[in-house]
Amino acid sequence: MAAPTIQAVPKLYDVIMWLMGRVEKFPRSHKFTLGDRSVNLALDTLAVLIEATYTRERLPLLRKANVQLEQLRYLIRLCHDFKLLSAKQYAYISNELNEVGKRVGGWIRSQGGAA
Repeated sequence: MAAPTIQAVPKLYDVIMWLMGRVEKFPRSHKFTLGDRSVNLALDTLAVLIEATYTRERLPLLRKANVQLEQLRYLIRLCHDFKLLSAKQYAYISNELNEVGKRVGGWIRSQGGAA
């Protein structure tokens, strides 16, 4: 089952790299709230996906990662609504998060669960 892992983990890693670069430019009033929360949630999700790579009981972890991705989507939307991300940046990161979600969903299905 290495194929979904190969797809989901590096994709989320790239999302985190991009996100950290943007959060550095947030104004102080949002950097330590929305910014840090978004980055920490993305890092937590990456940790869950890596853990799922090394365990036999993947399904609960993958479902947790799926929920965390949805939470991250809402935080990113808040960043956009507060004008911390441009429309172009929001479109880009939303698409990337959707790609990660599709890969996690495929991984869930490959484990016999419903995504």
